[in-house]
Amino acid sequence: MSRLTTFVPEEQTLPGRTERWFPLEERHRVLDAPLVTDTAPEGYEVAYFGLGCFWGAEEMFWQIPGVWSTSVGYQGGSTPNPSYEEVCSGLTNHTEAVRVVFDPTKVSYADLVKRFFEVHDPTQGMRQGNDVGTQYRSALYYTSPEQEATARRLTKVYGDELARRGLGEITTEIREAPTYYYAEQYHQQYLDRVPHGYRCHANTGVPFPETD
Repeated sequence: MSRLTTFVPEEQTLPGRTERWFPLEERHRVLDAPLVTDTAPEGYEVAYFGLGCFWGAEEMFWQIPGVWSTSVGYQGGSTPNPSYEEVCSGLTNHTEAVRVVFDPTKVSYADLVKRFFEVHDPTQGMRQGNDVGTQYRSALYYTSPEQEATARRLTKVYGDELARRGLGEITTEIREAPTYYYAEQYHQQYLDRVPHGYRCHANTGVPFPETD
């Protein structure tokens, strides 16, 4: 478990490697869609979310109607093609992320962001529940100007609601999606493999307020 709660200078991050060194299955275990794709099907969108341990986070997203495929990986750091152990050391600056490919005619990016905020605590900084470290930080990584505008607008809406209830400020990192590195195969759809496996997500208990 990573215990570093601040980023290390880039020159001190681990060197990583030039290529992914492990194979991945071709199909999503639950959704039976391609697991590894460079692009989404025509008309679909890709978005990335960090909300603590990616096992439970991925499970939550694959259950949403309109989500075509999901995977888990590492994002937002400096180490190329890191291993899980390297990410856990805190010396890569990555967070655990979920890549979500979805059909916007069936589920909107706004709906995904609202769900994102409701199922974790975005005020905890470099932690989520009992998991402490930079790899557990909250993140919205957008892939289009439209997604950015939505992410920032809804973050303000939810932040205002939390403030109204006397809760802390949102610490979610919002930026253009950095390079995404797939996590090892045993992490993919982990909770389908291990139904009684580890789930750790705090949440504020505050539903997303009604918006136009």
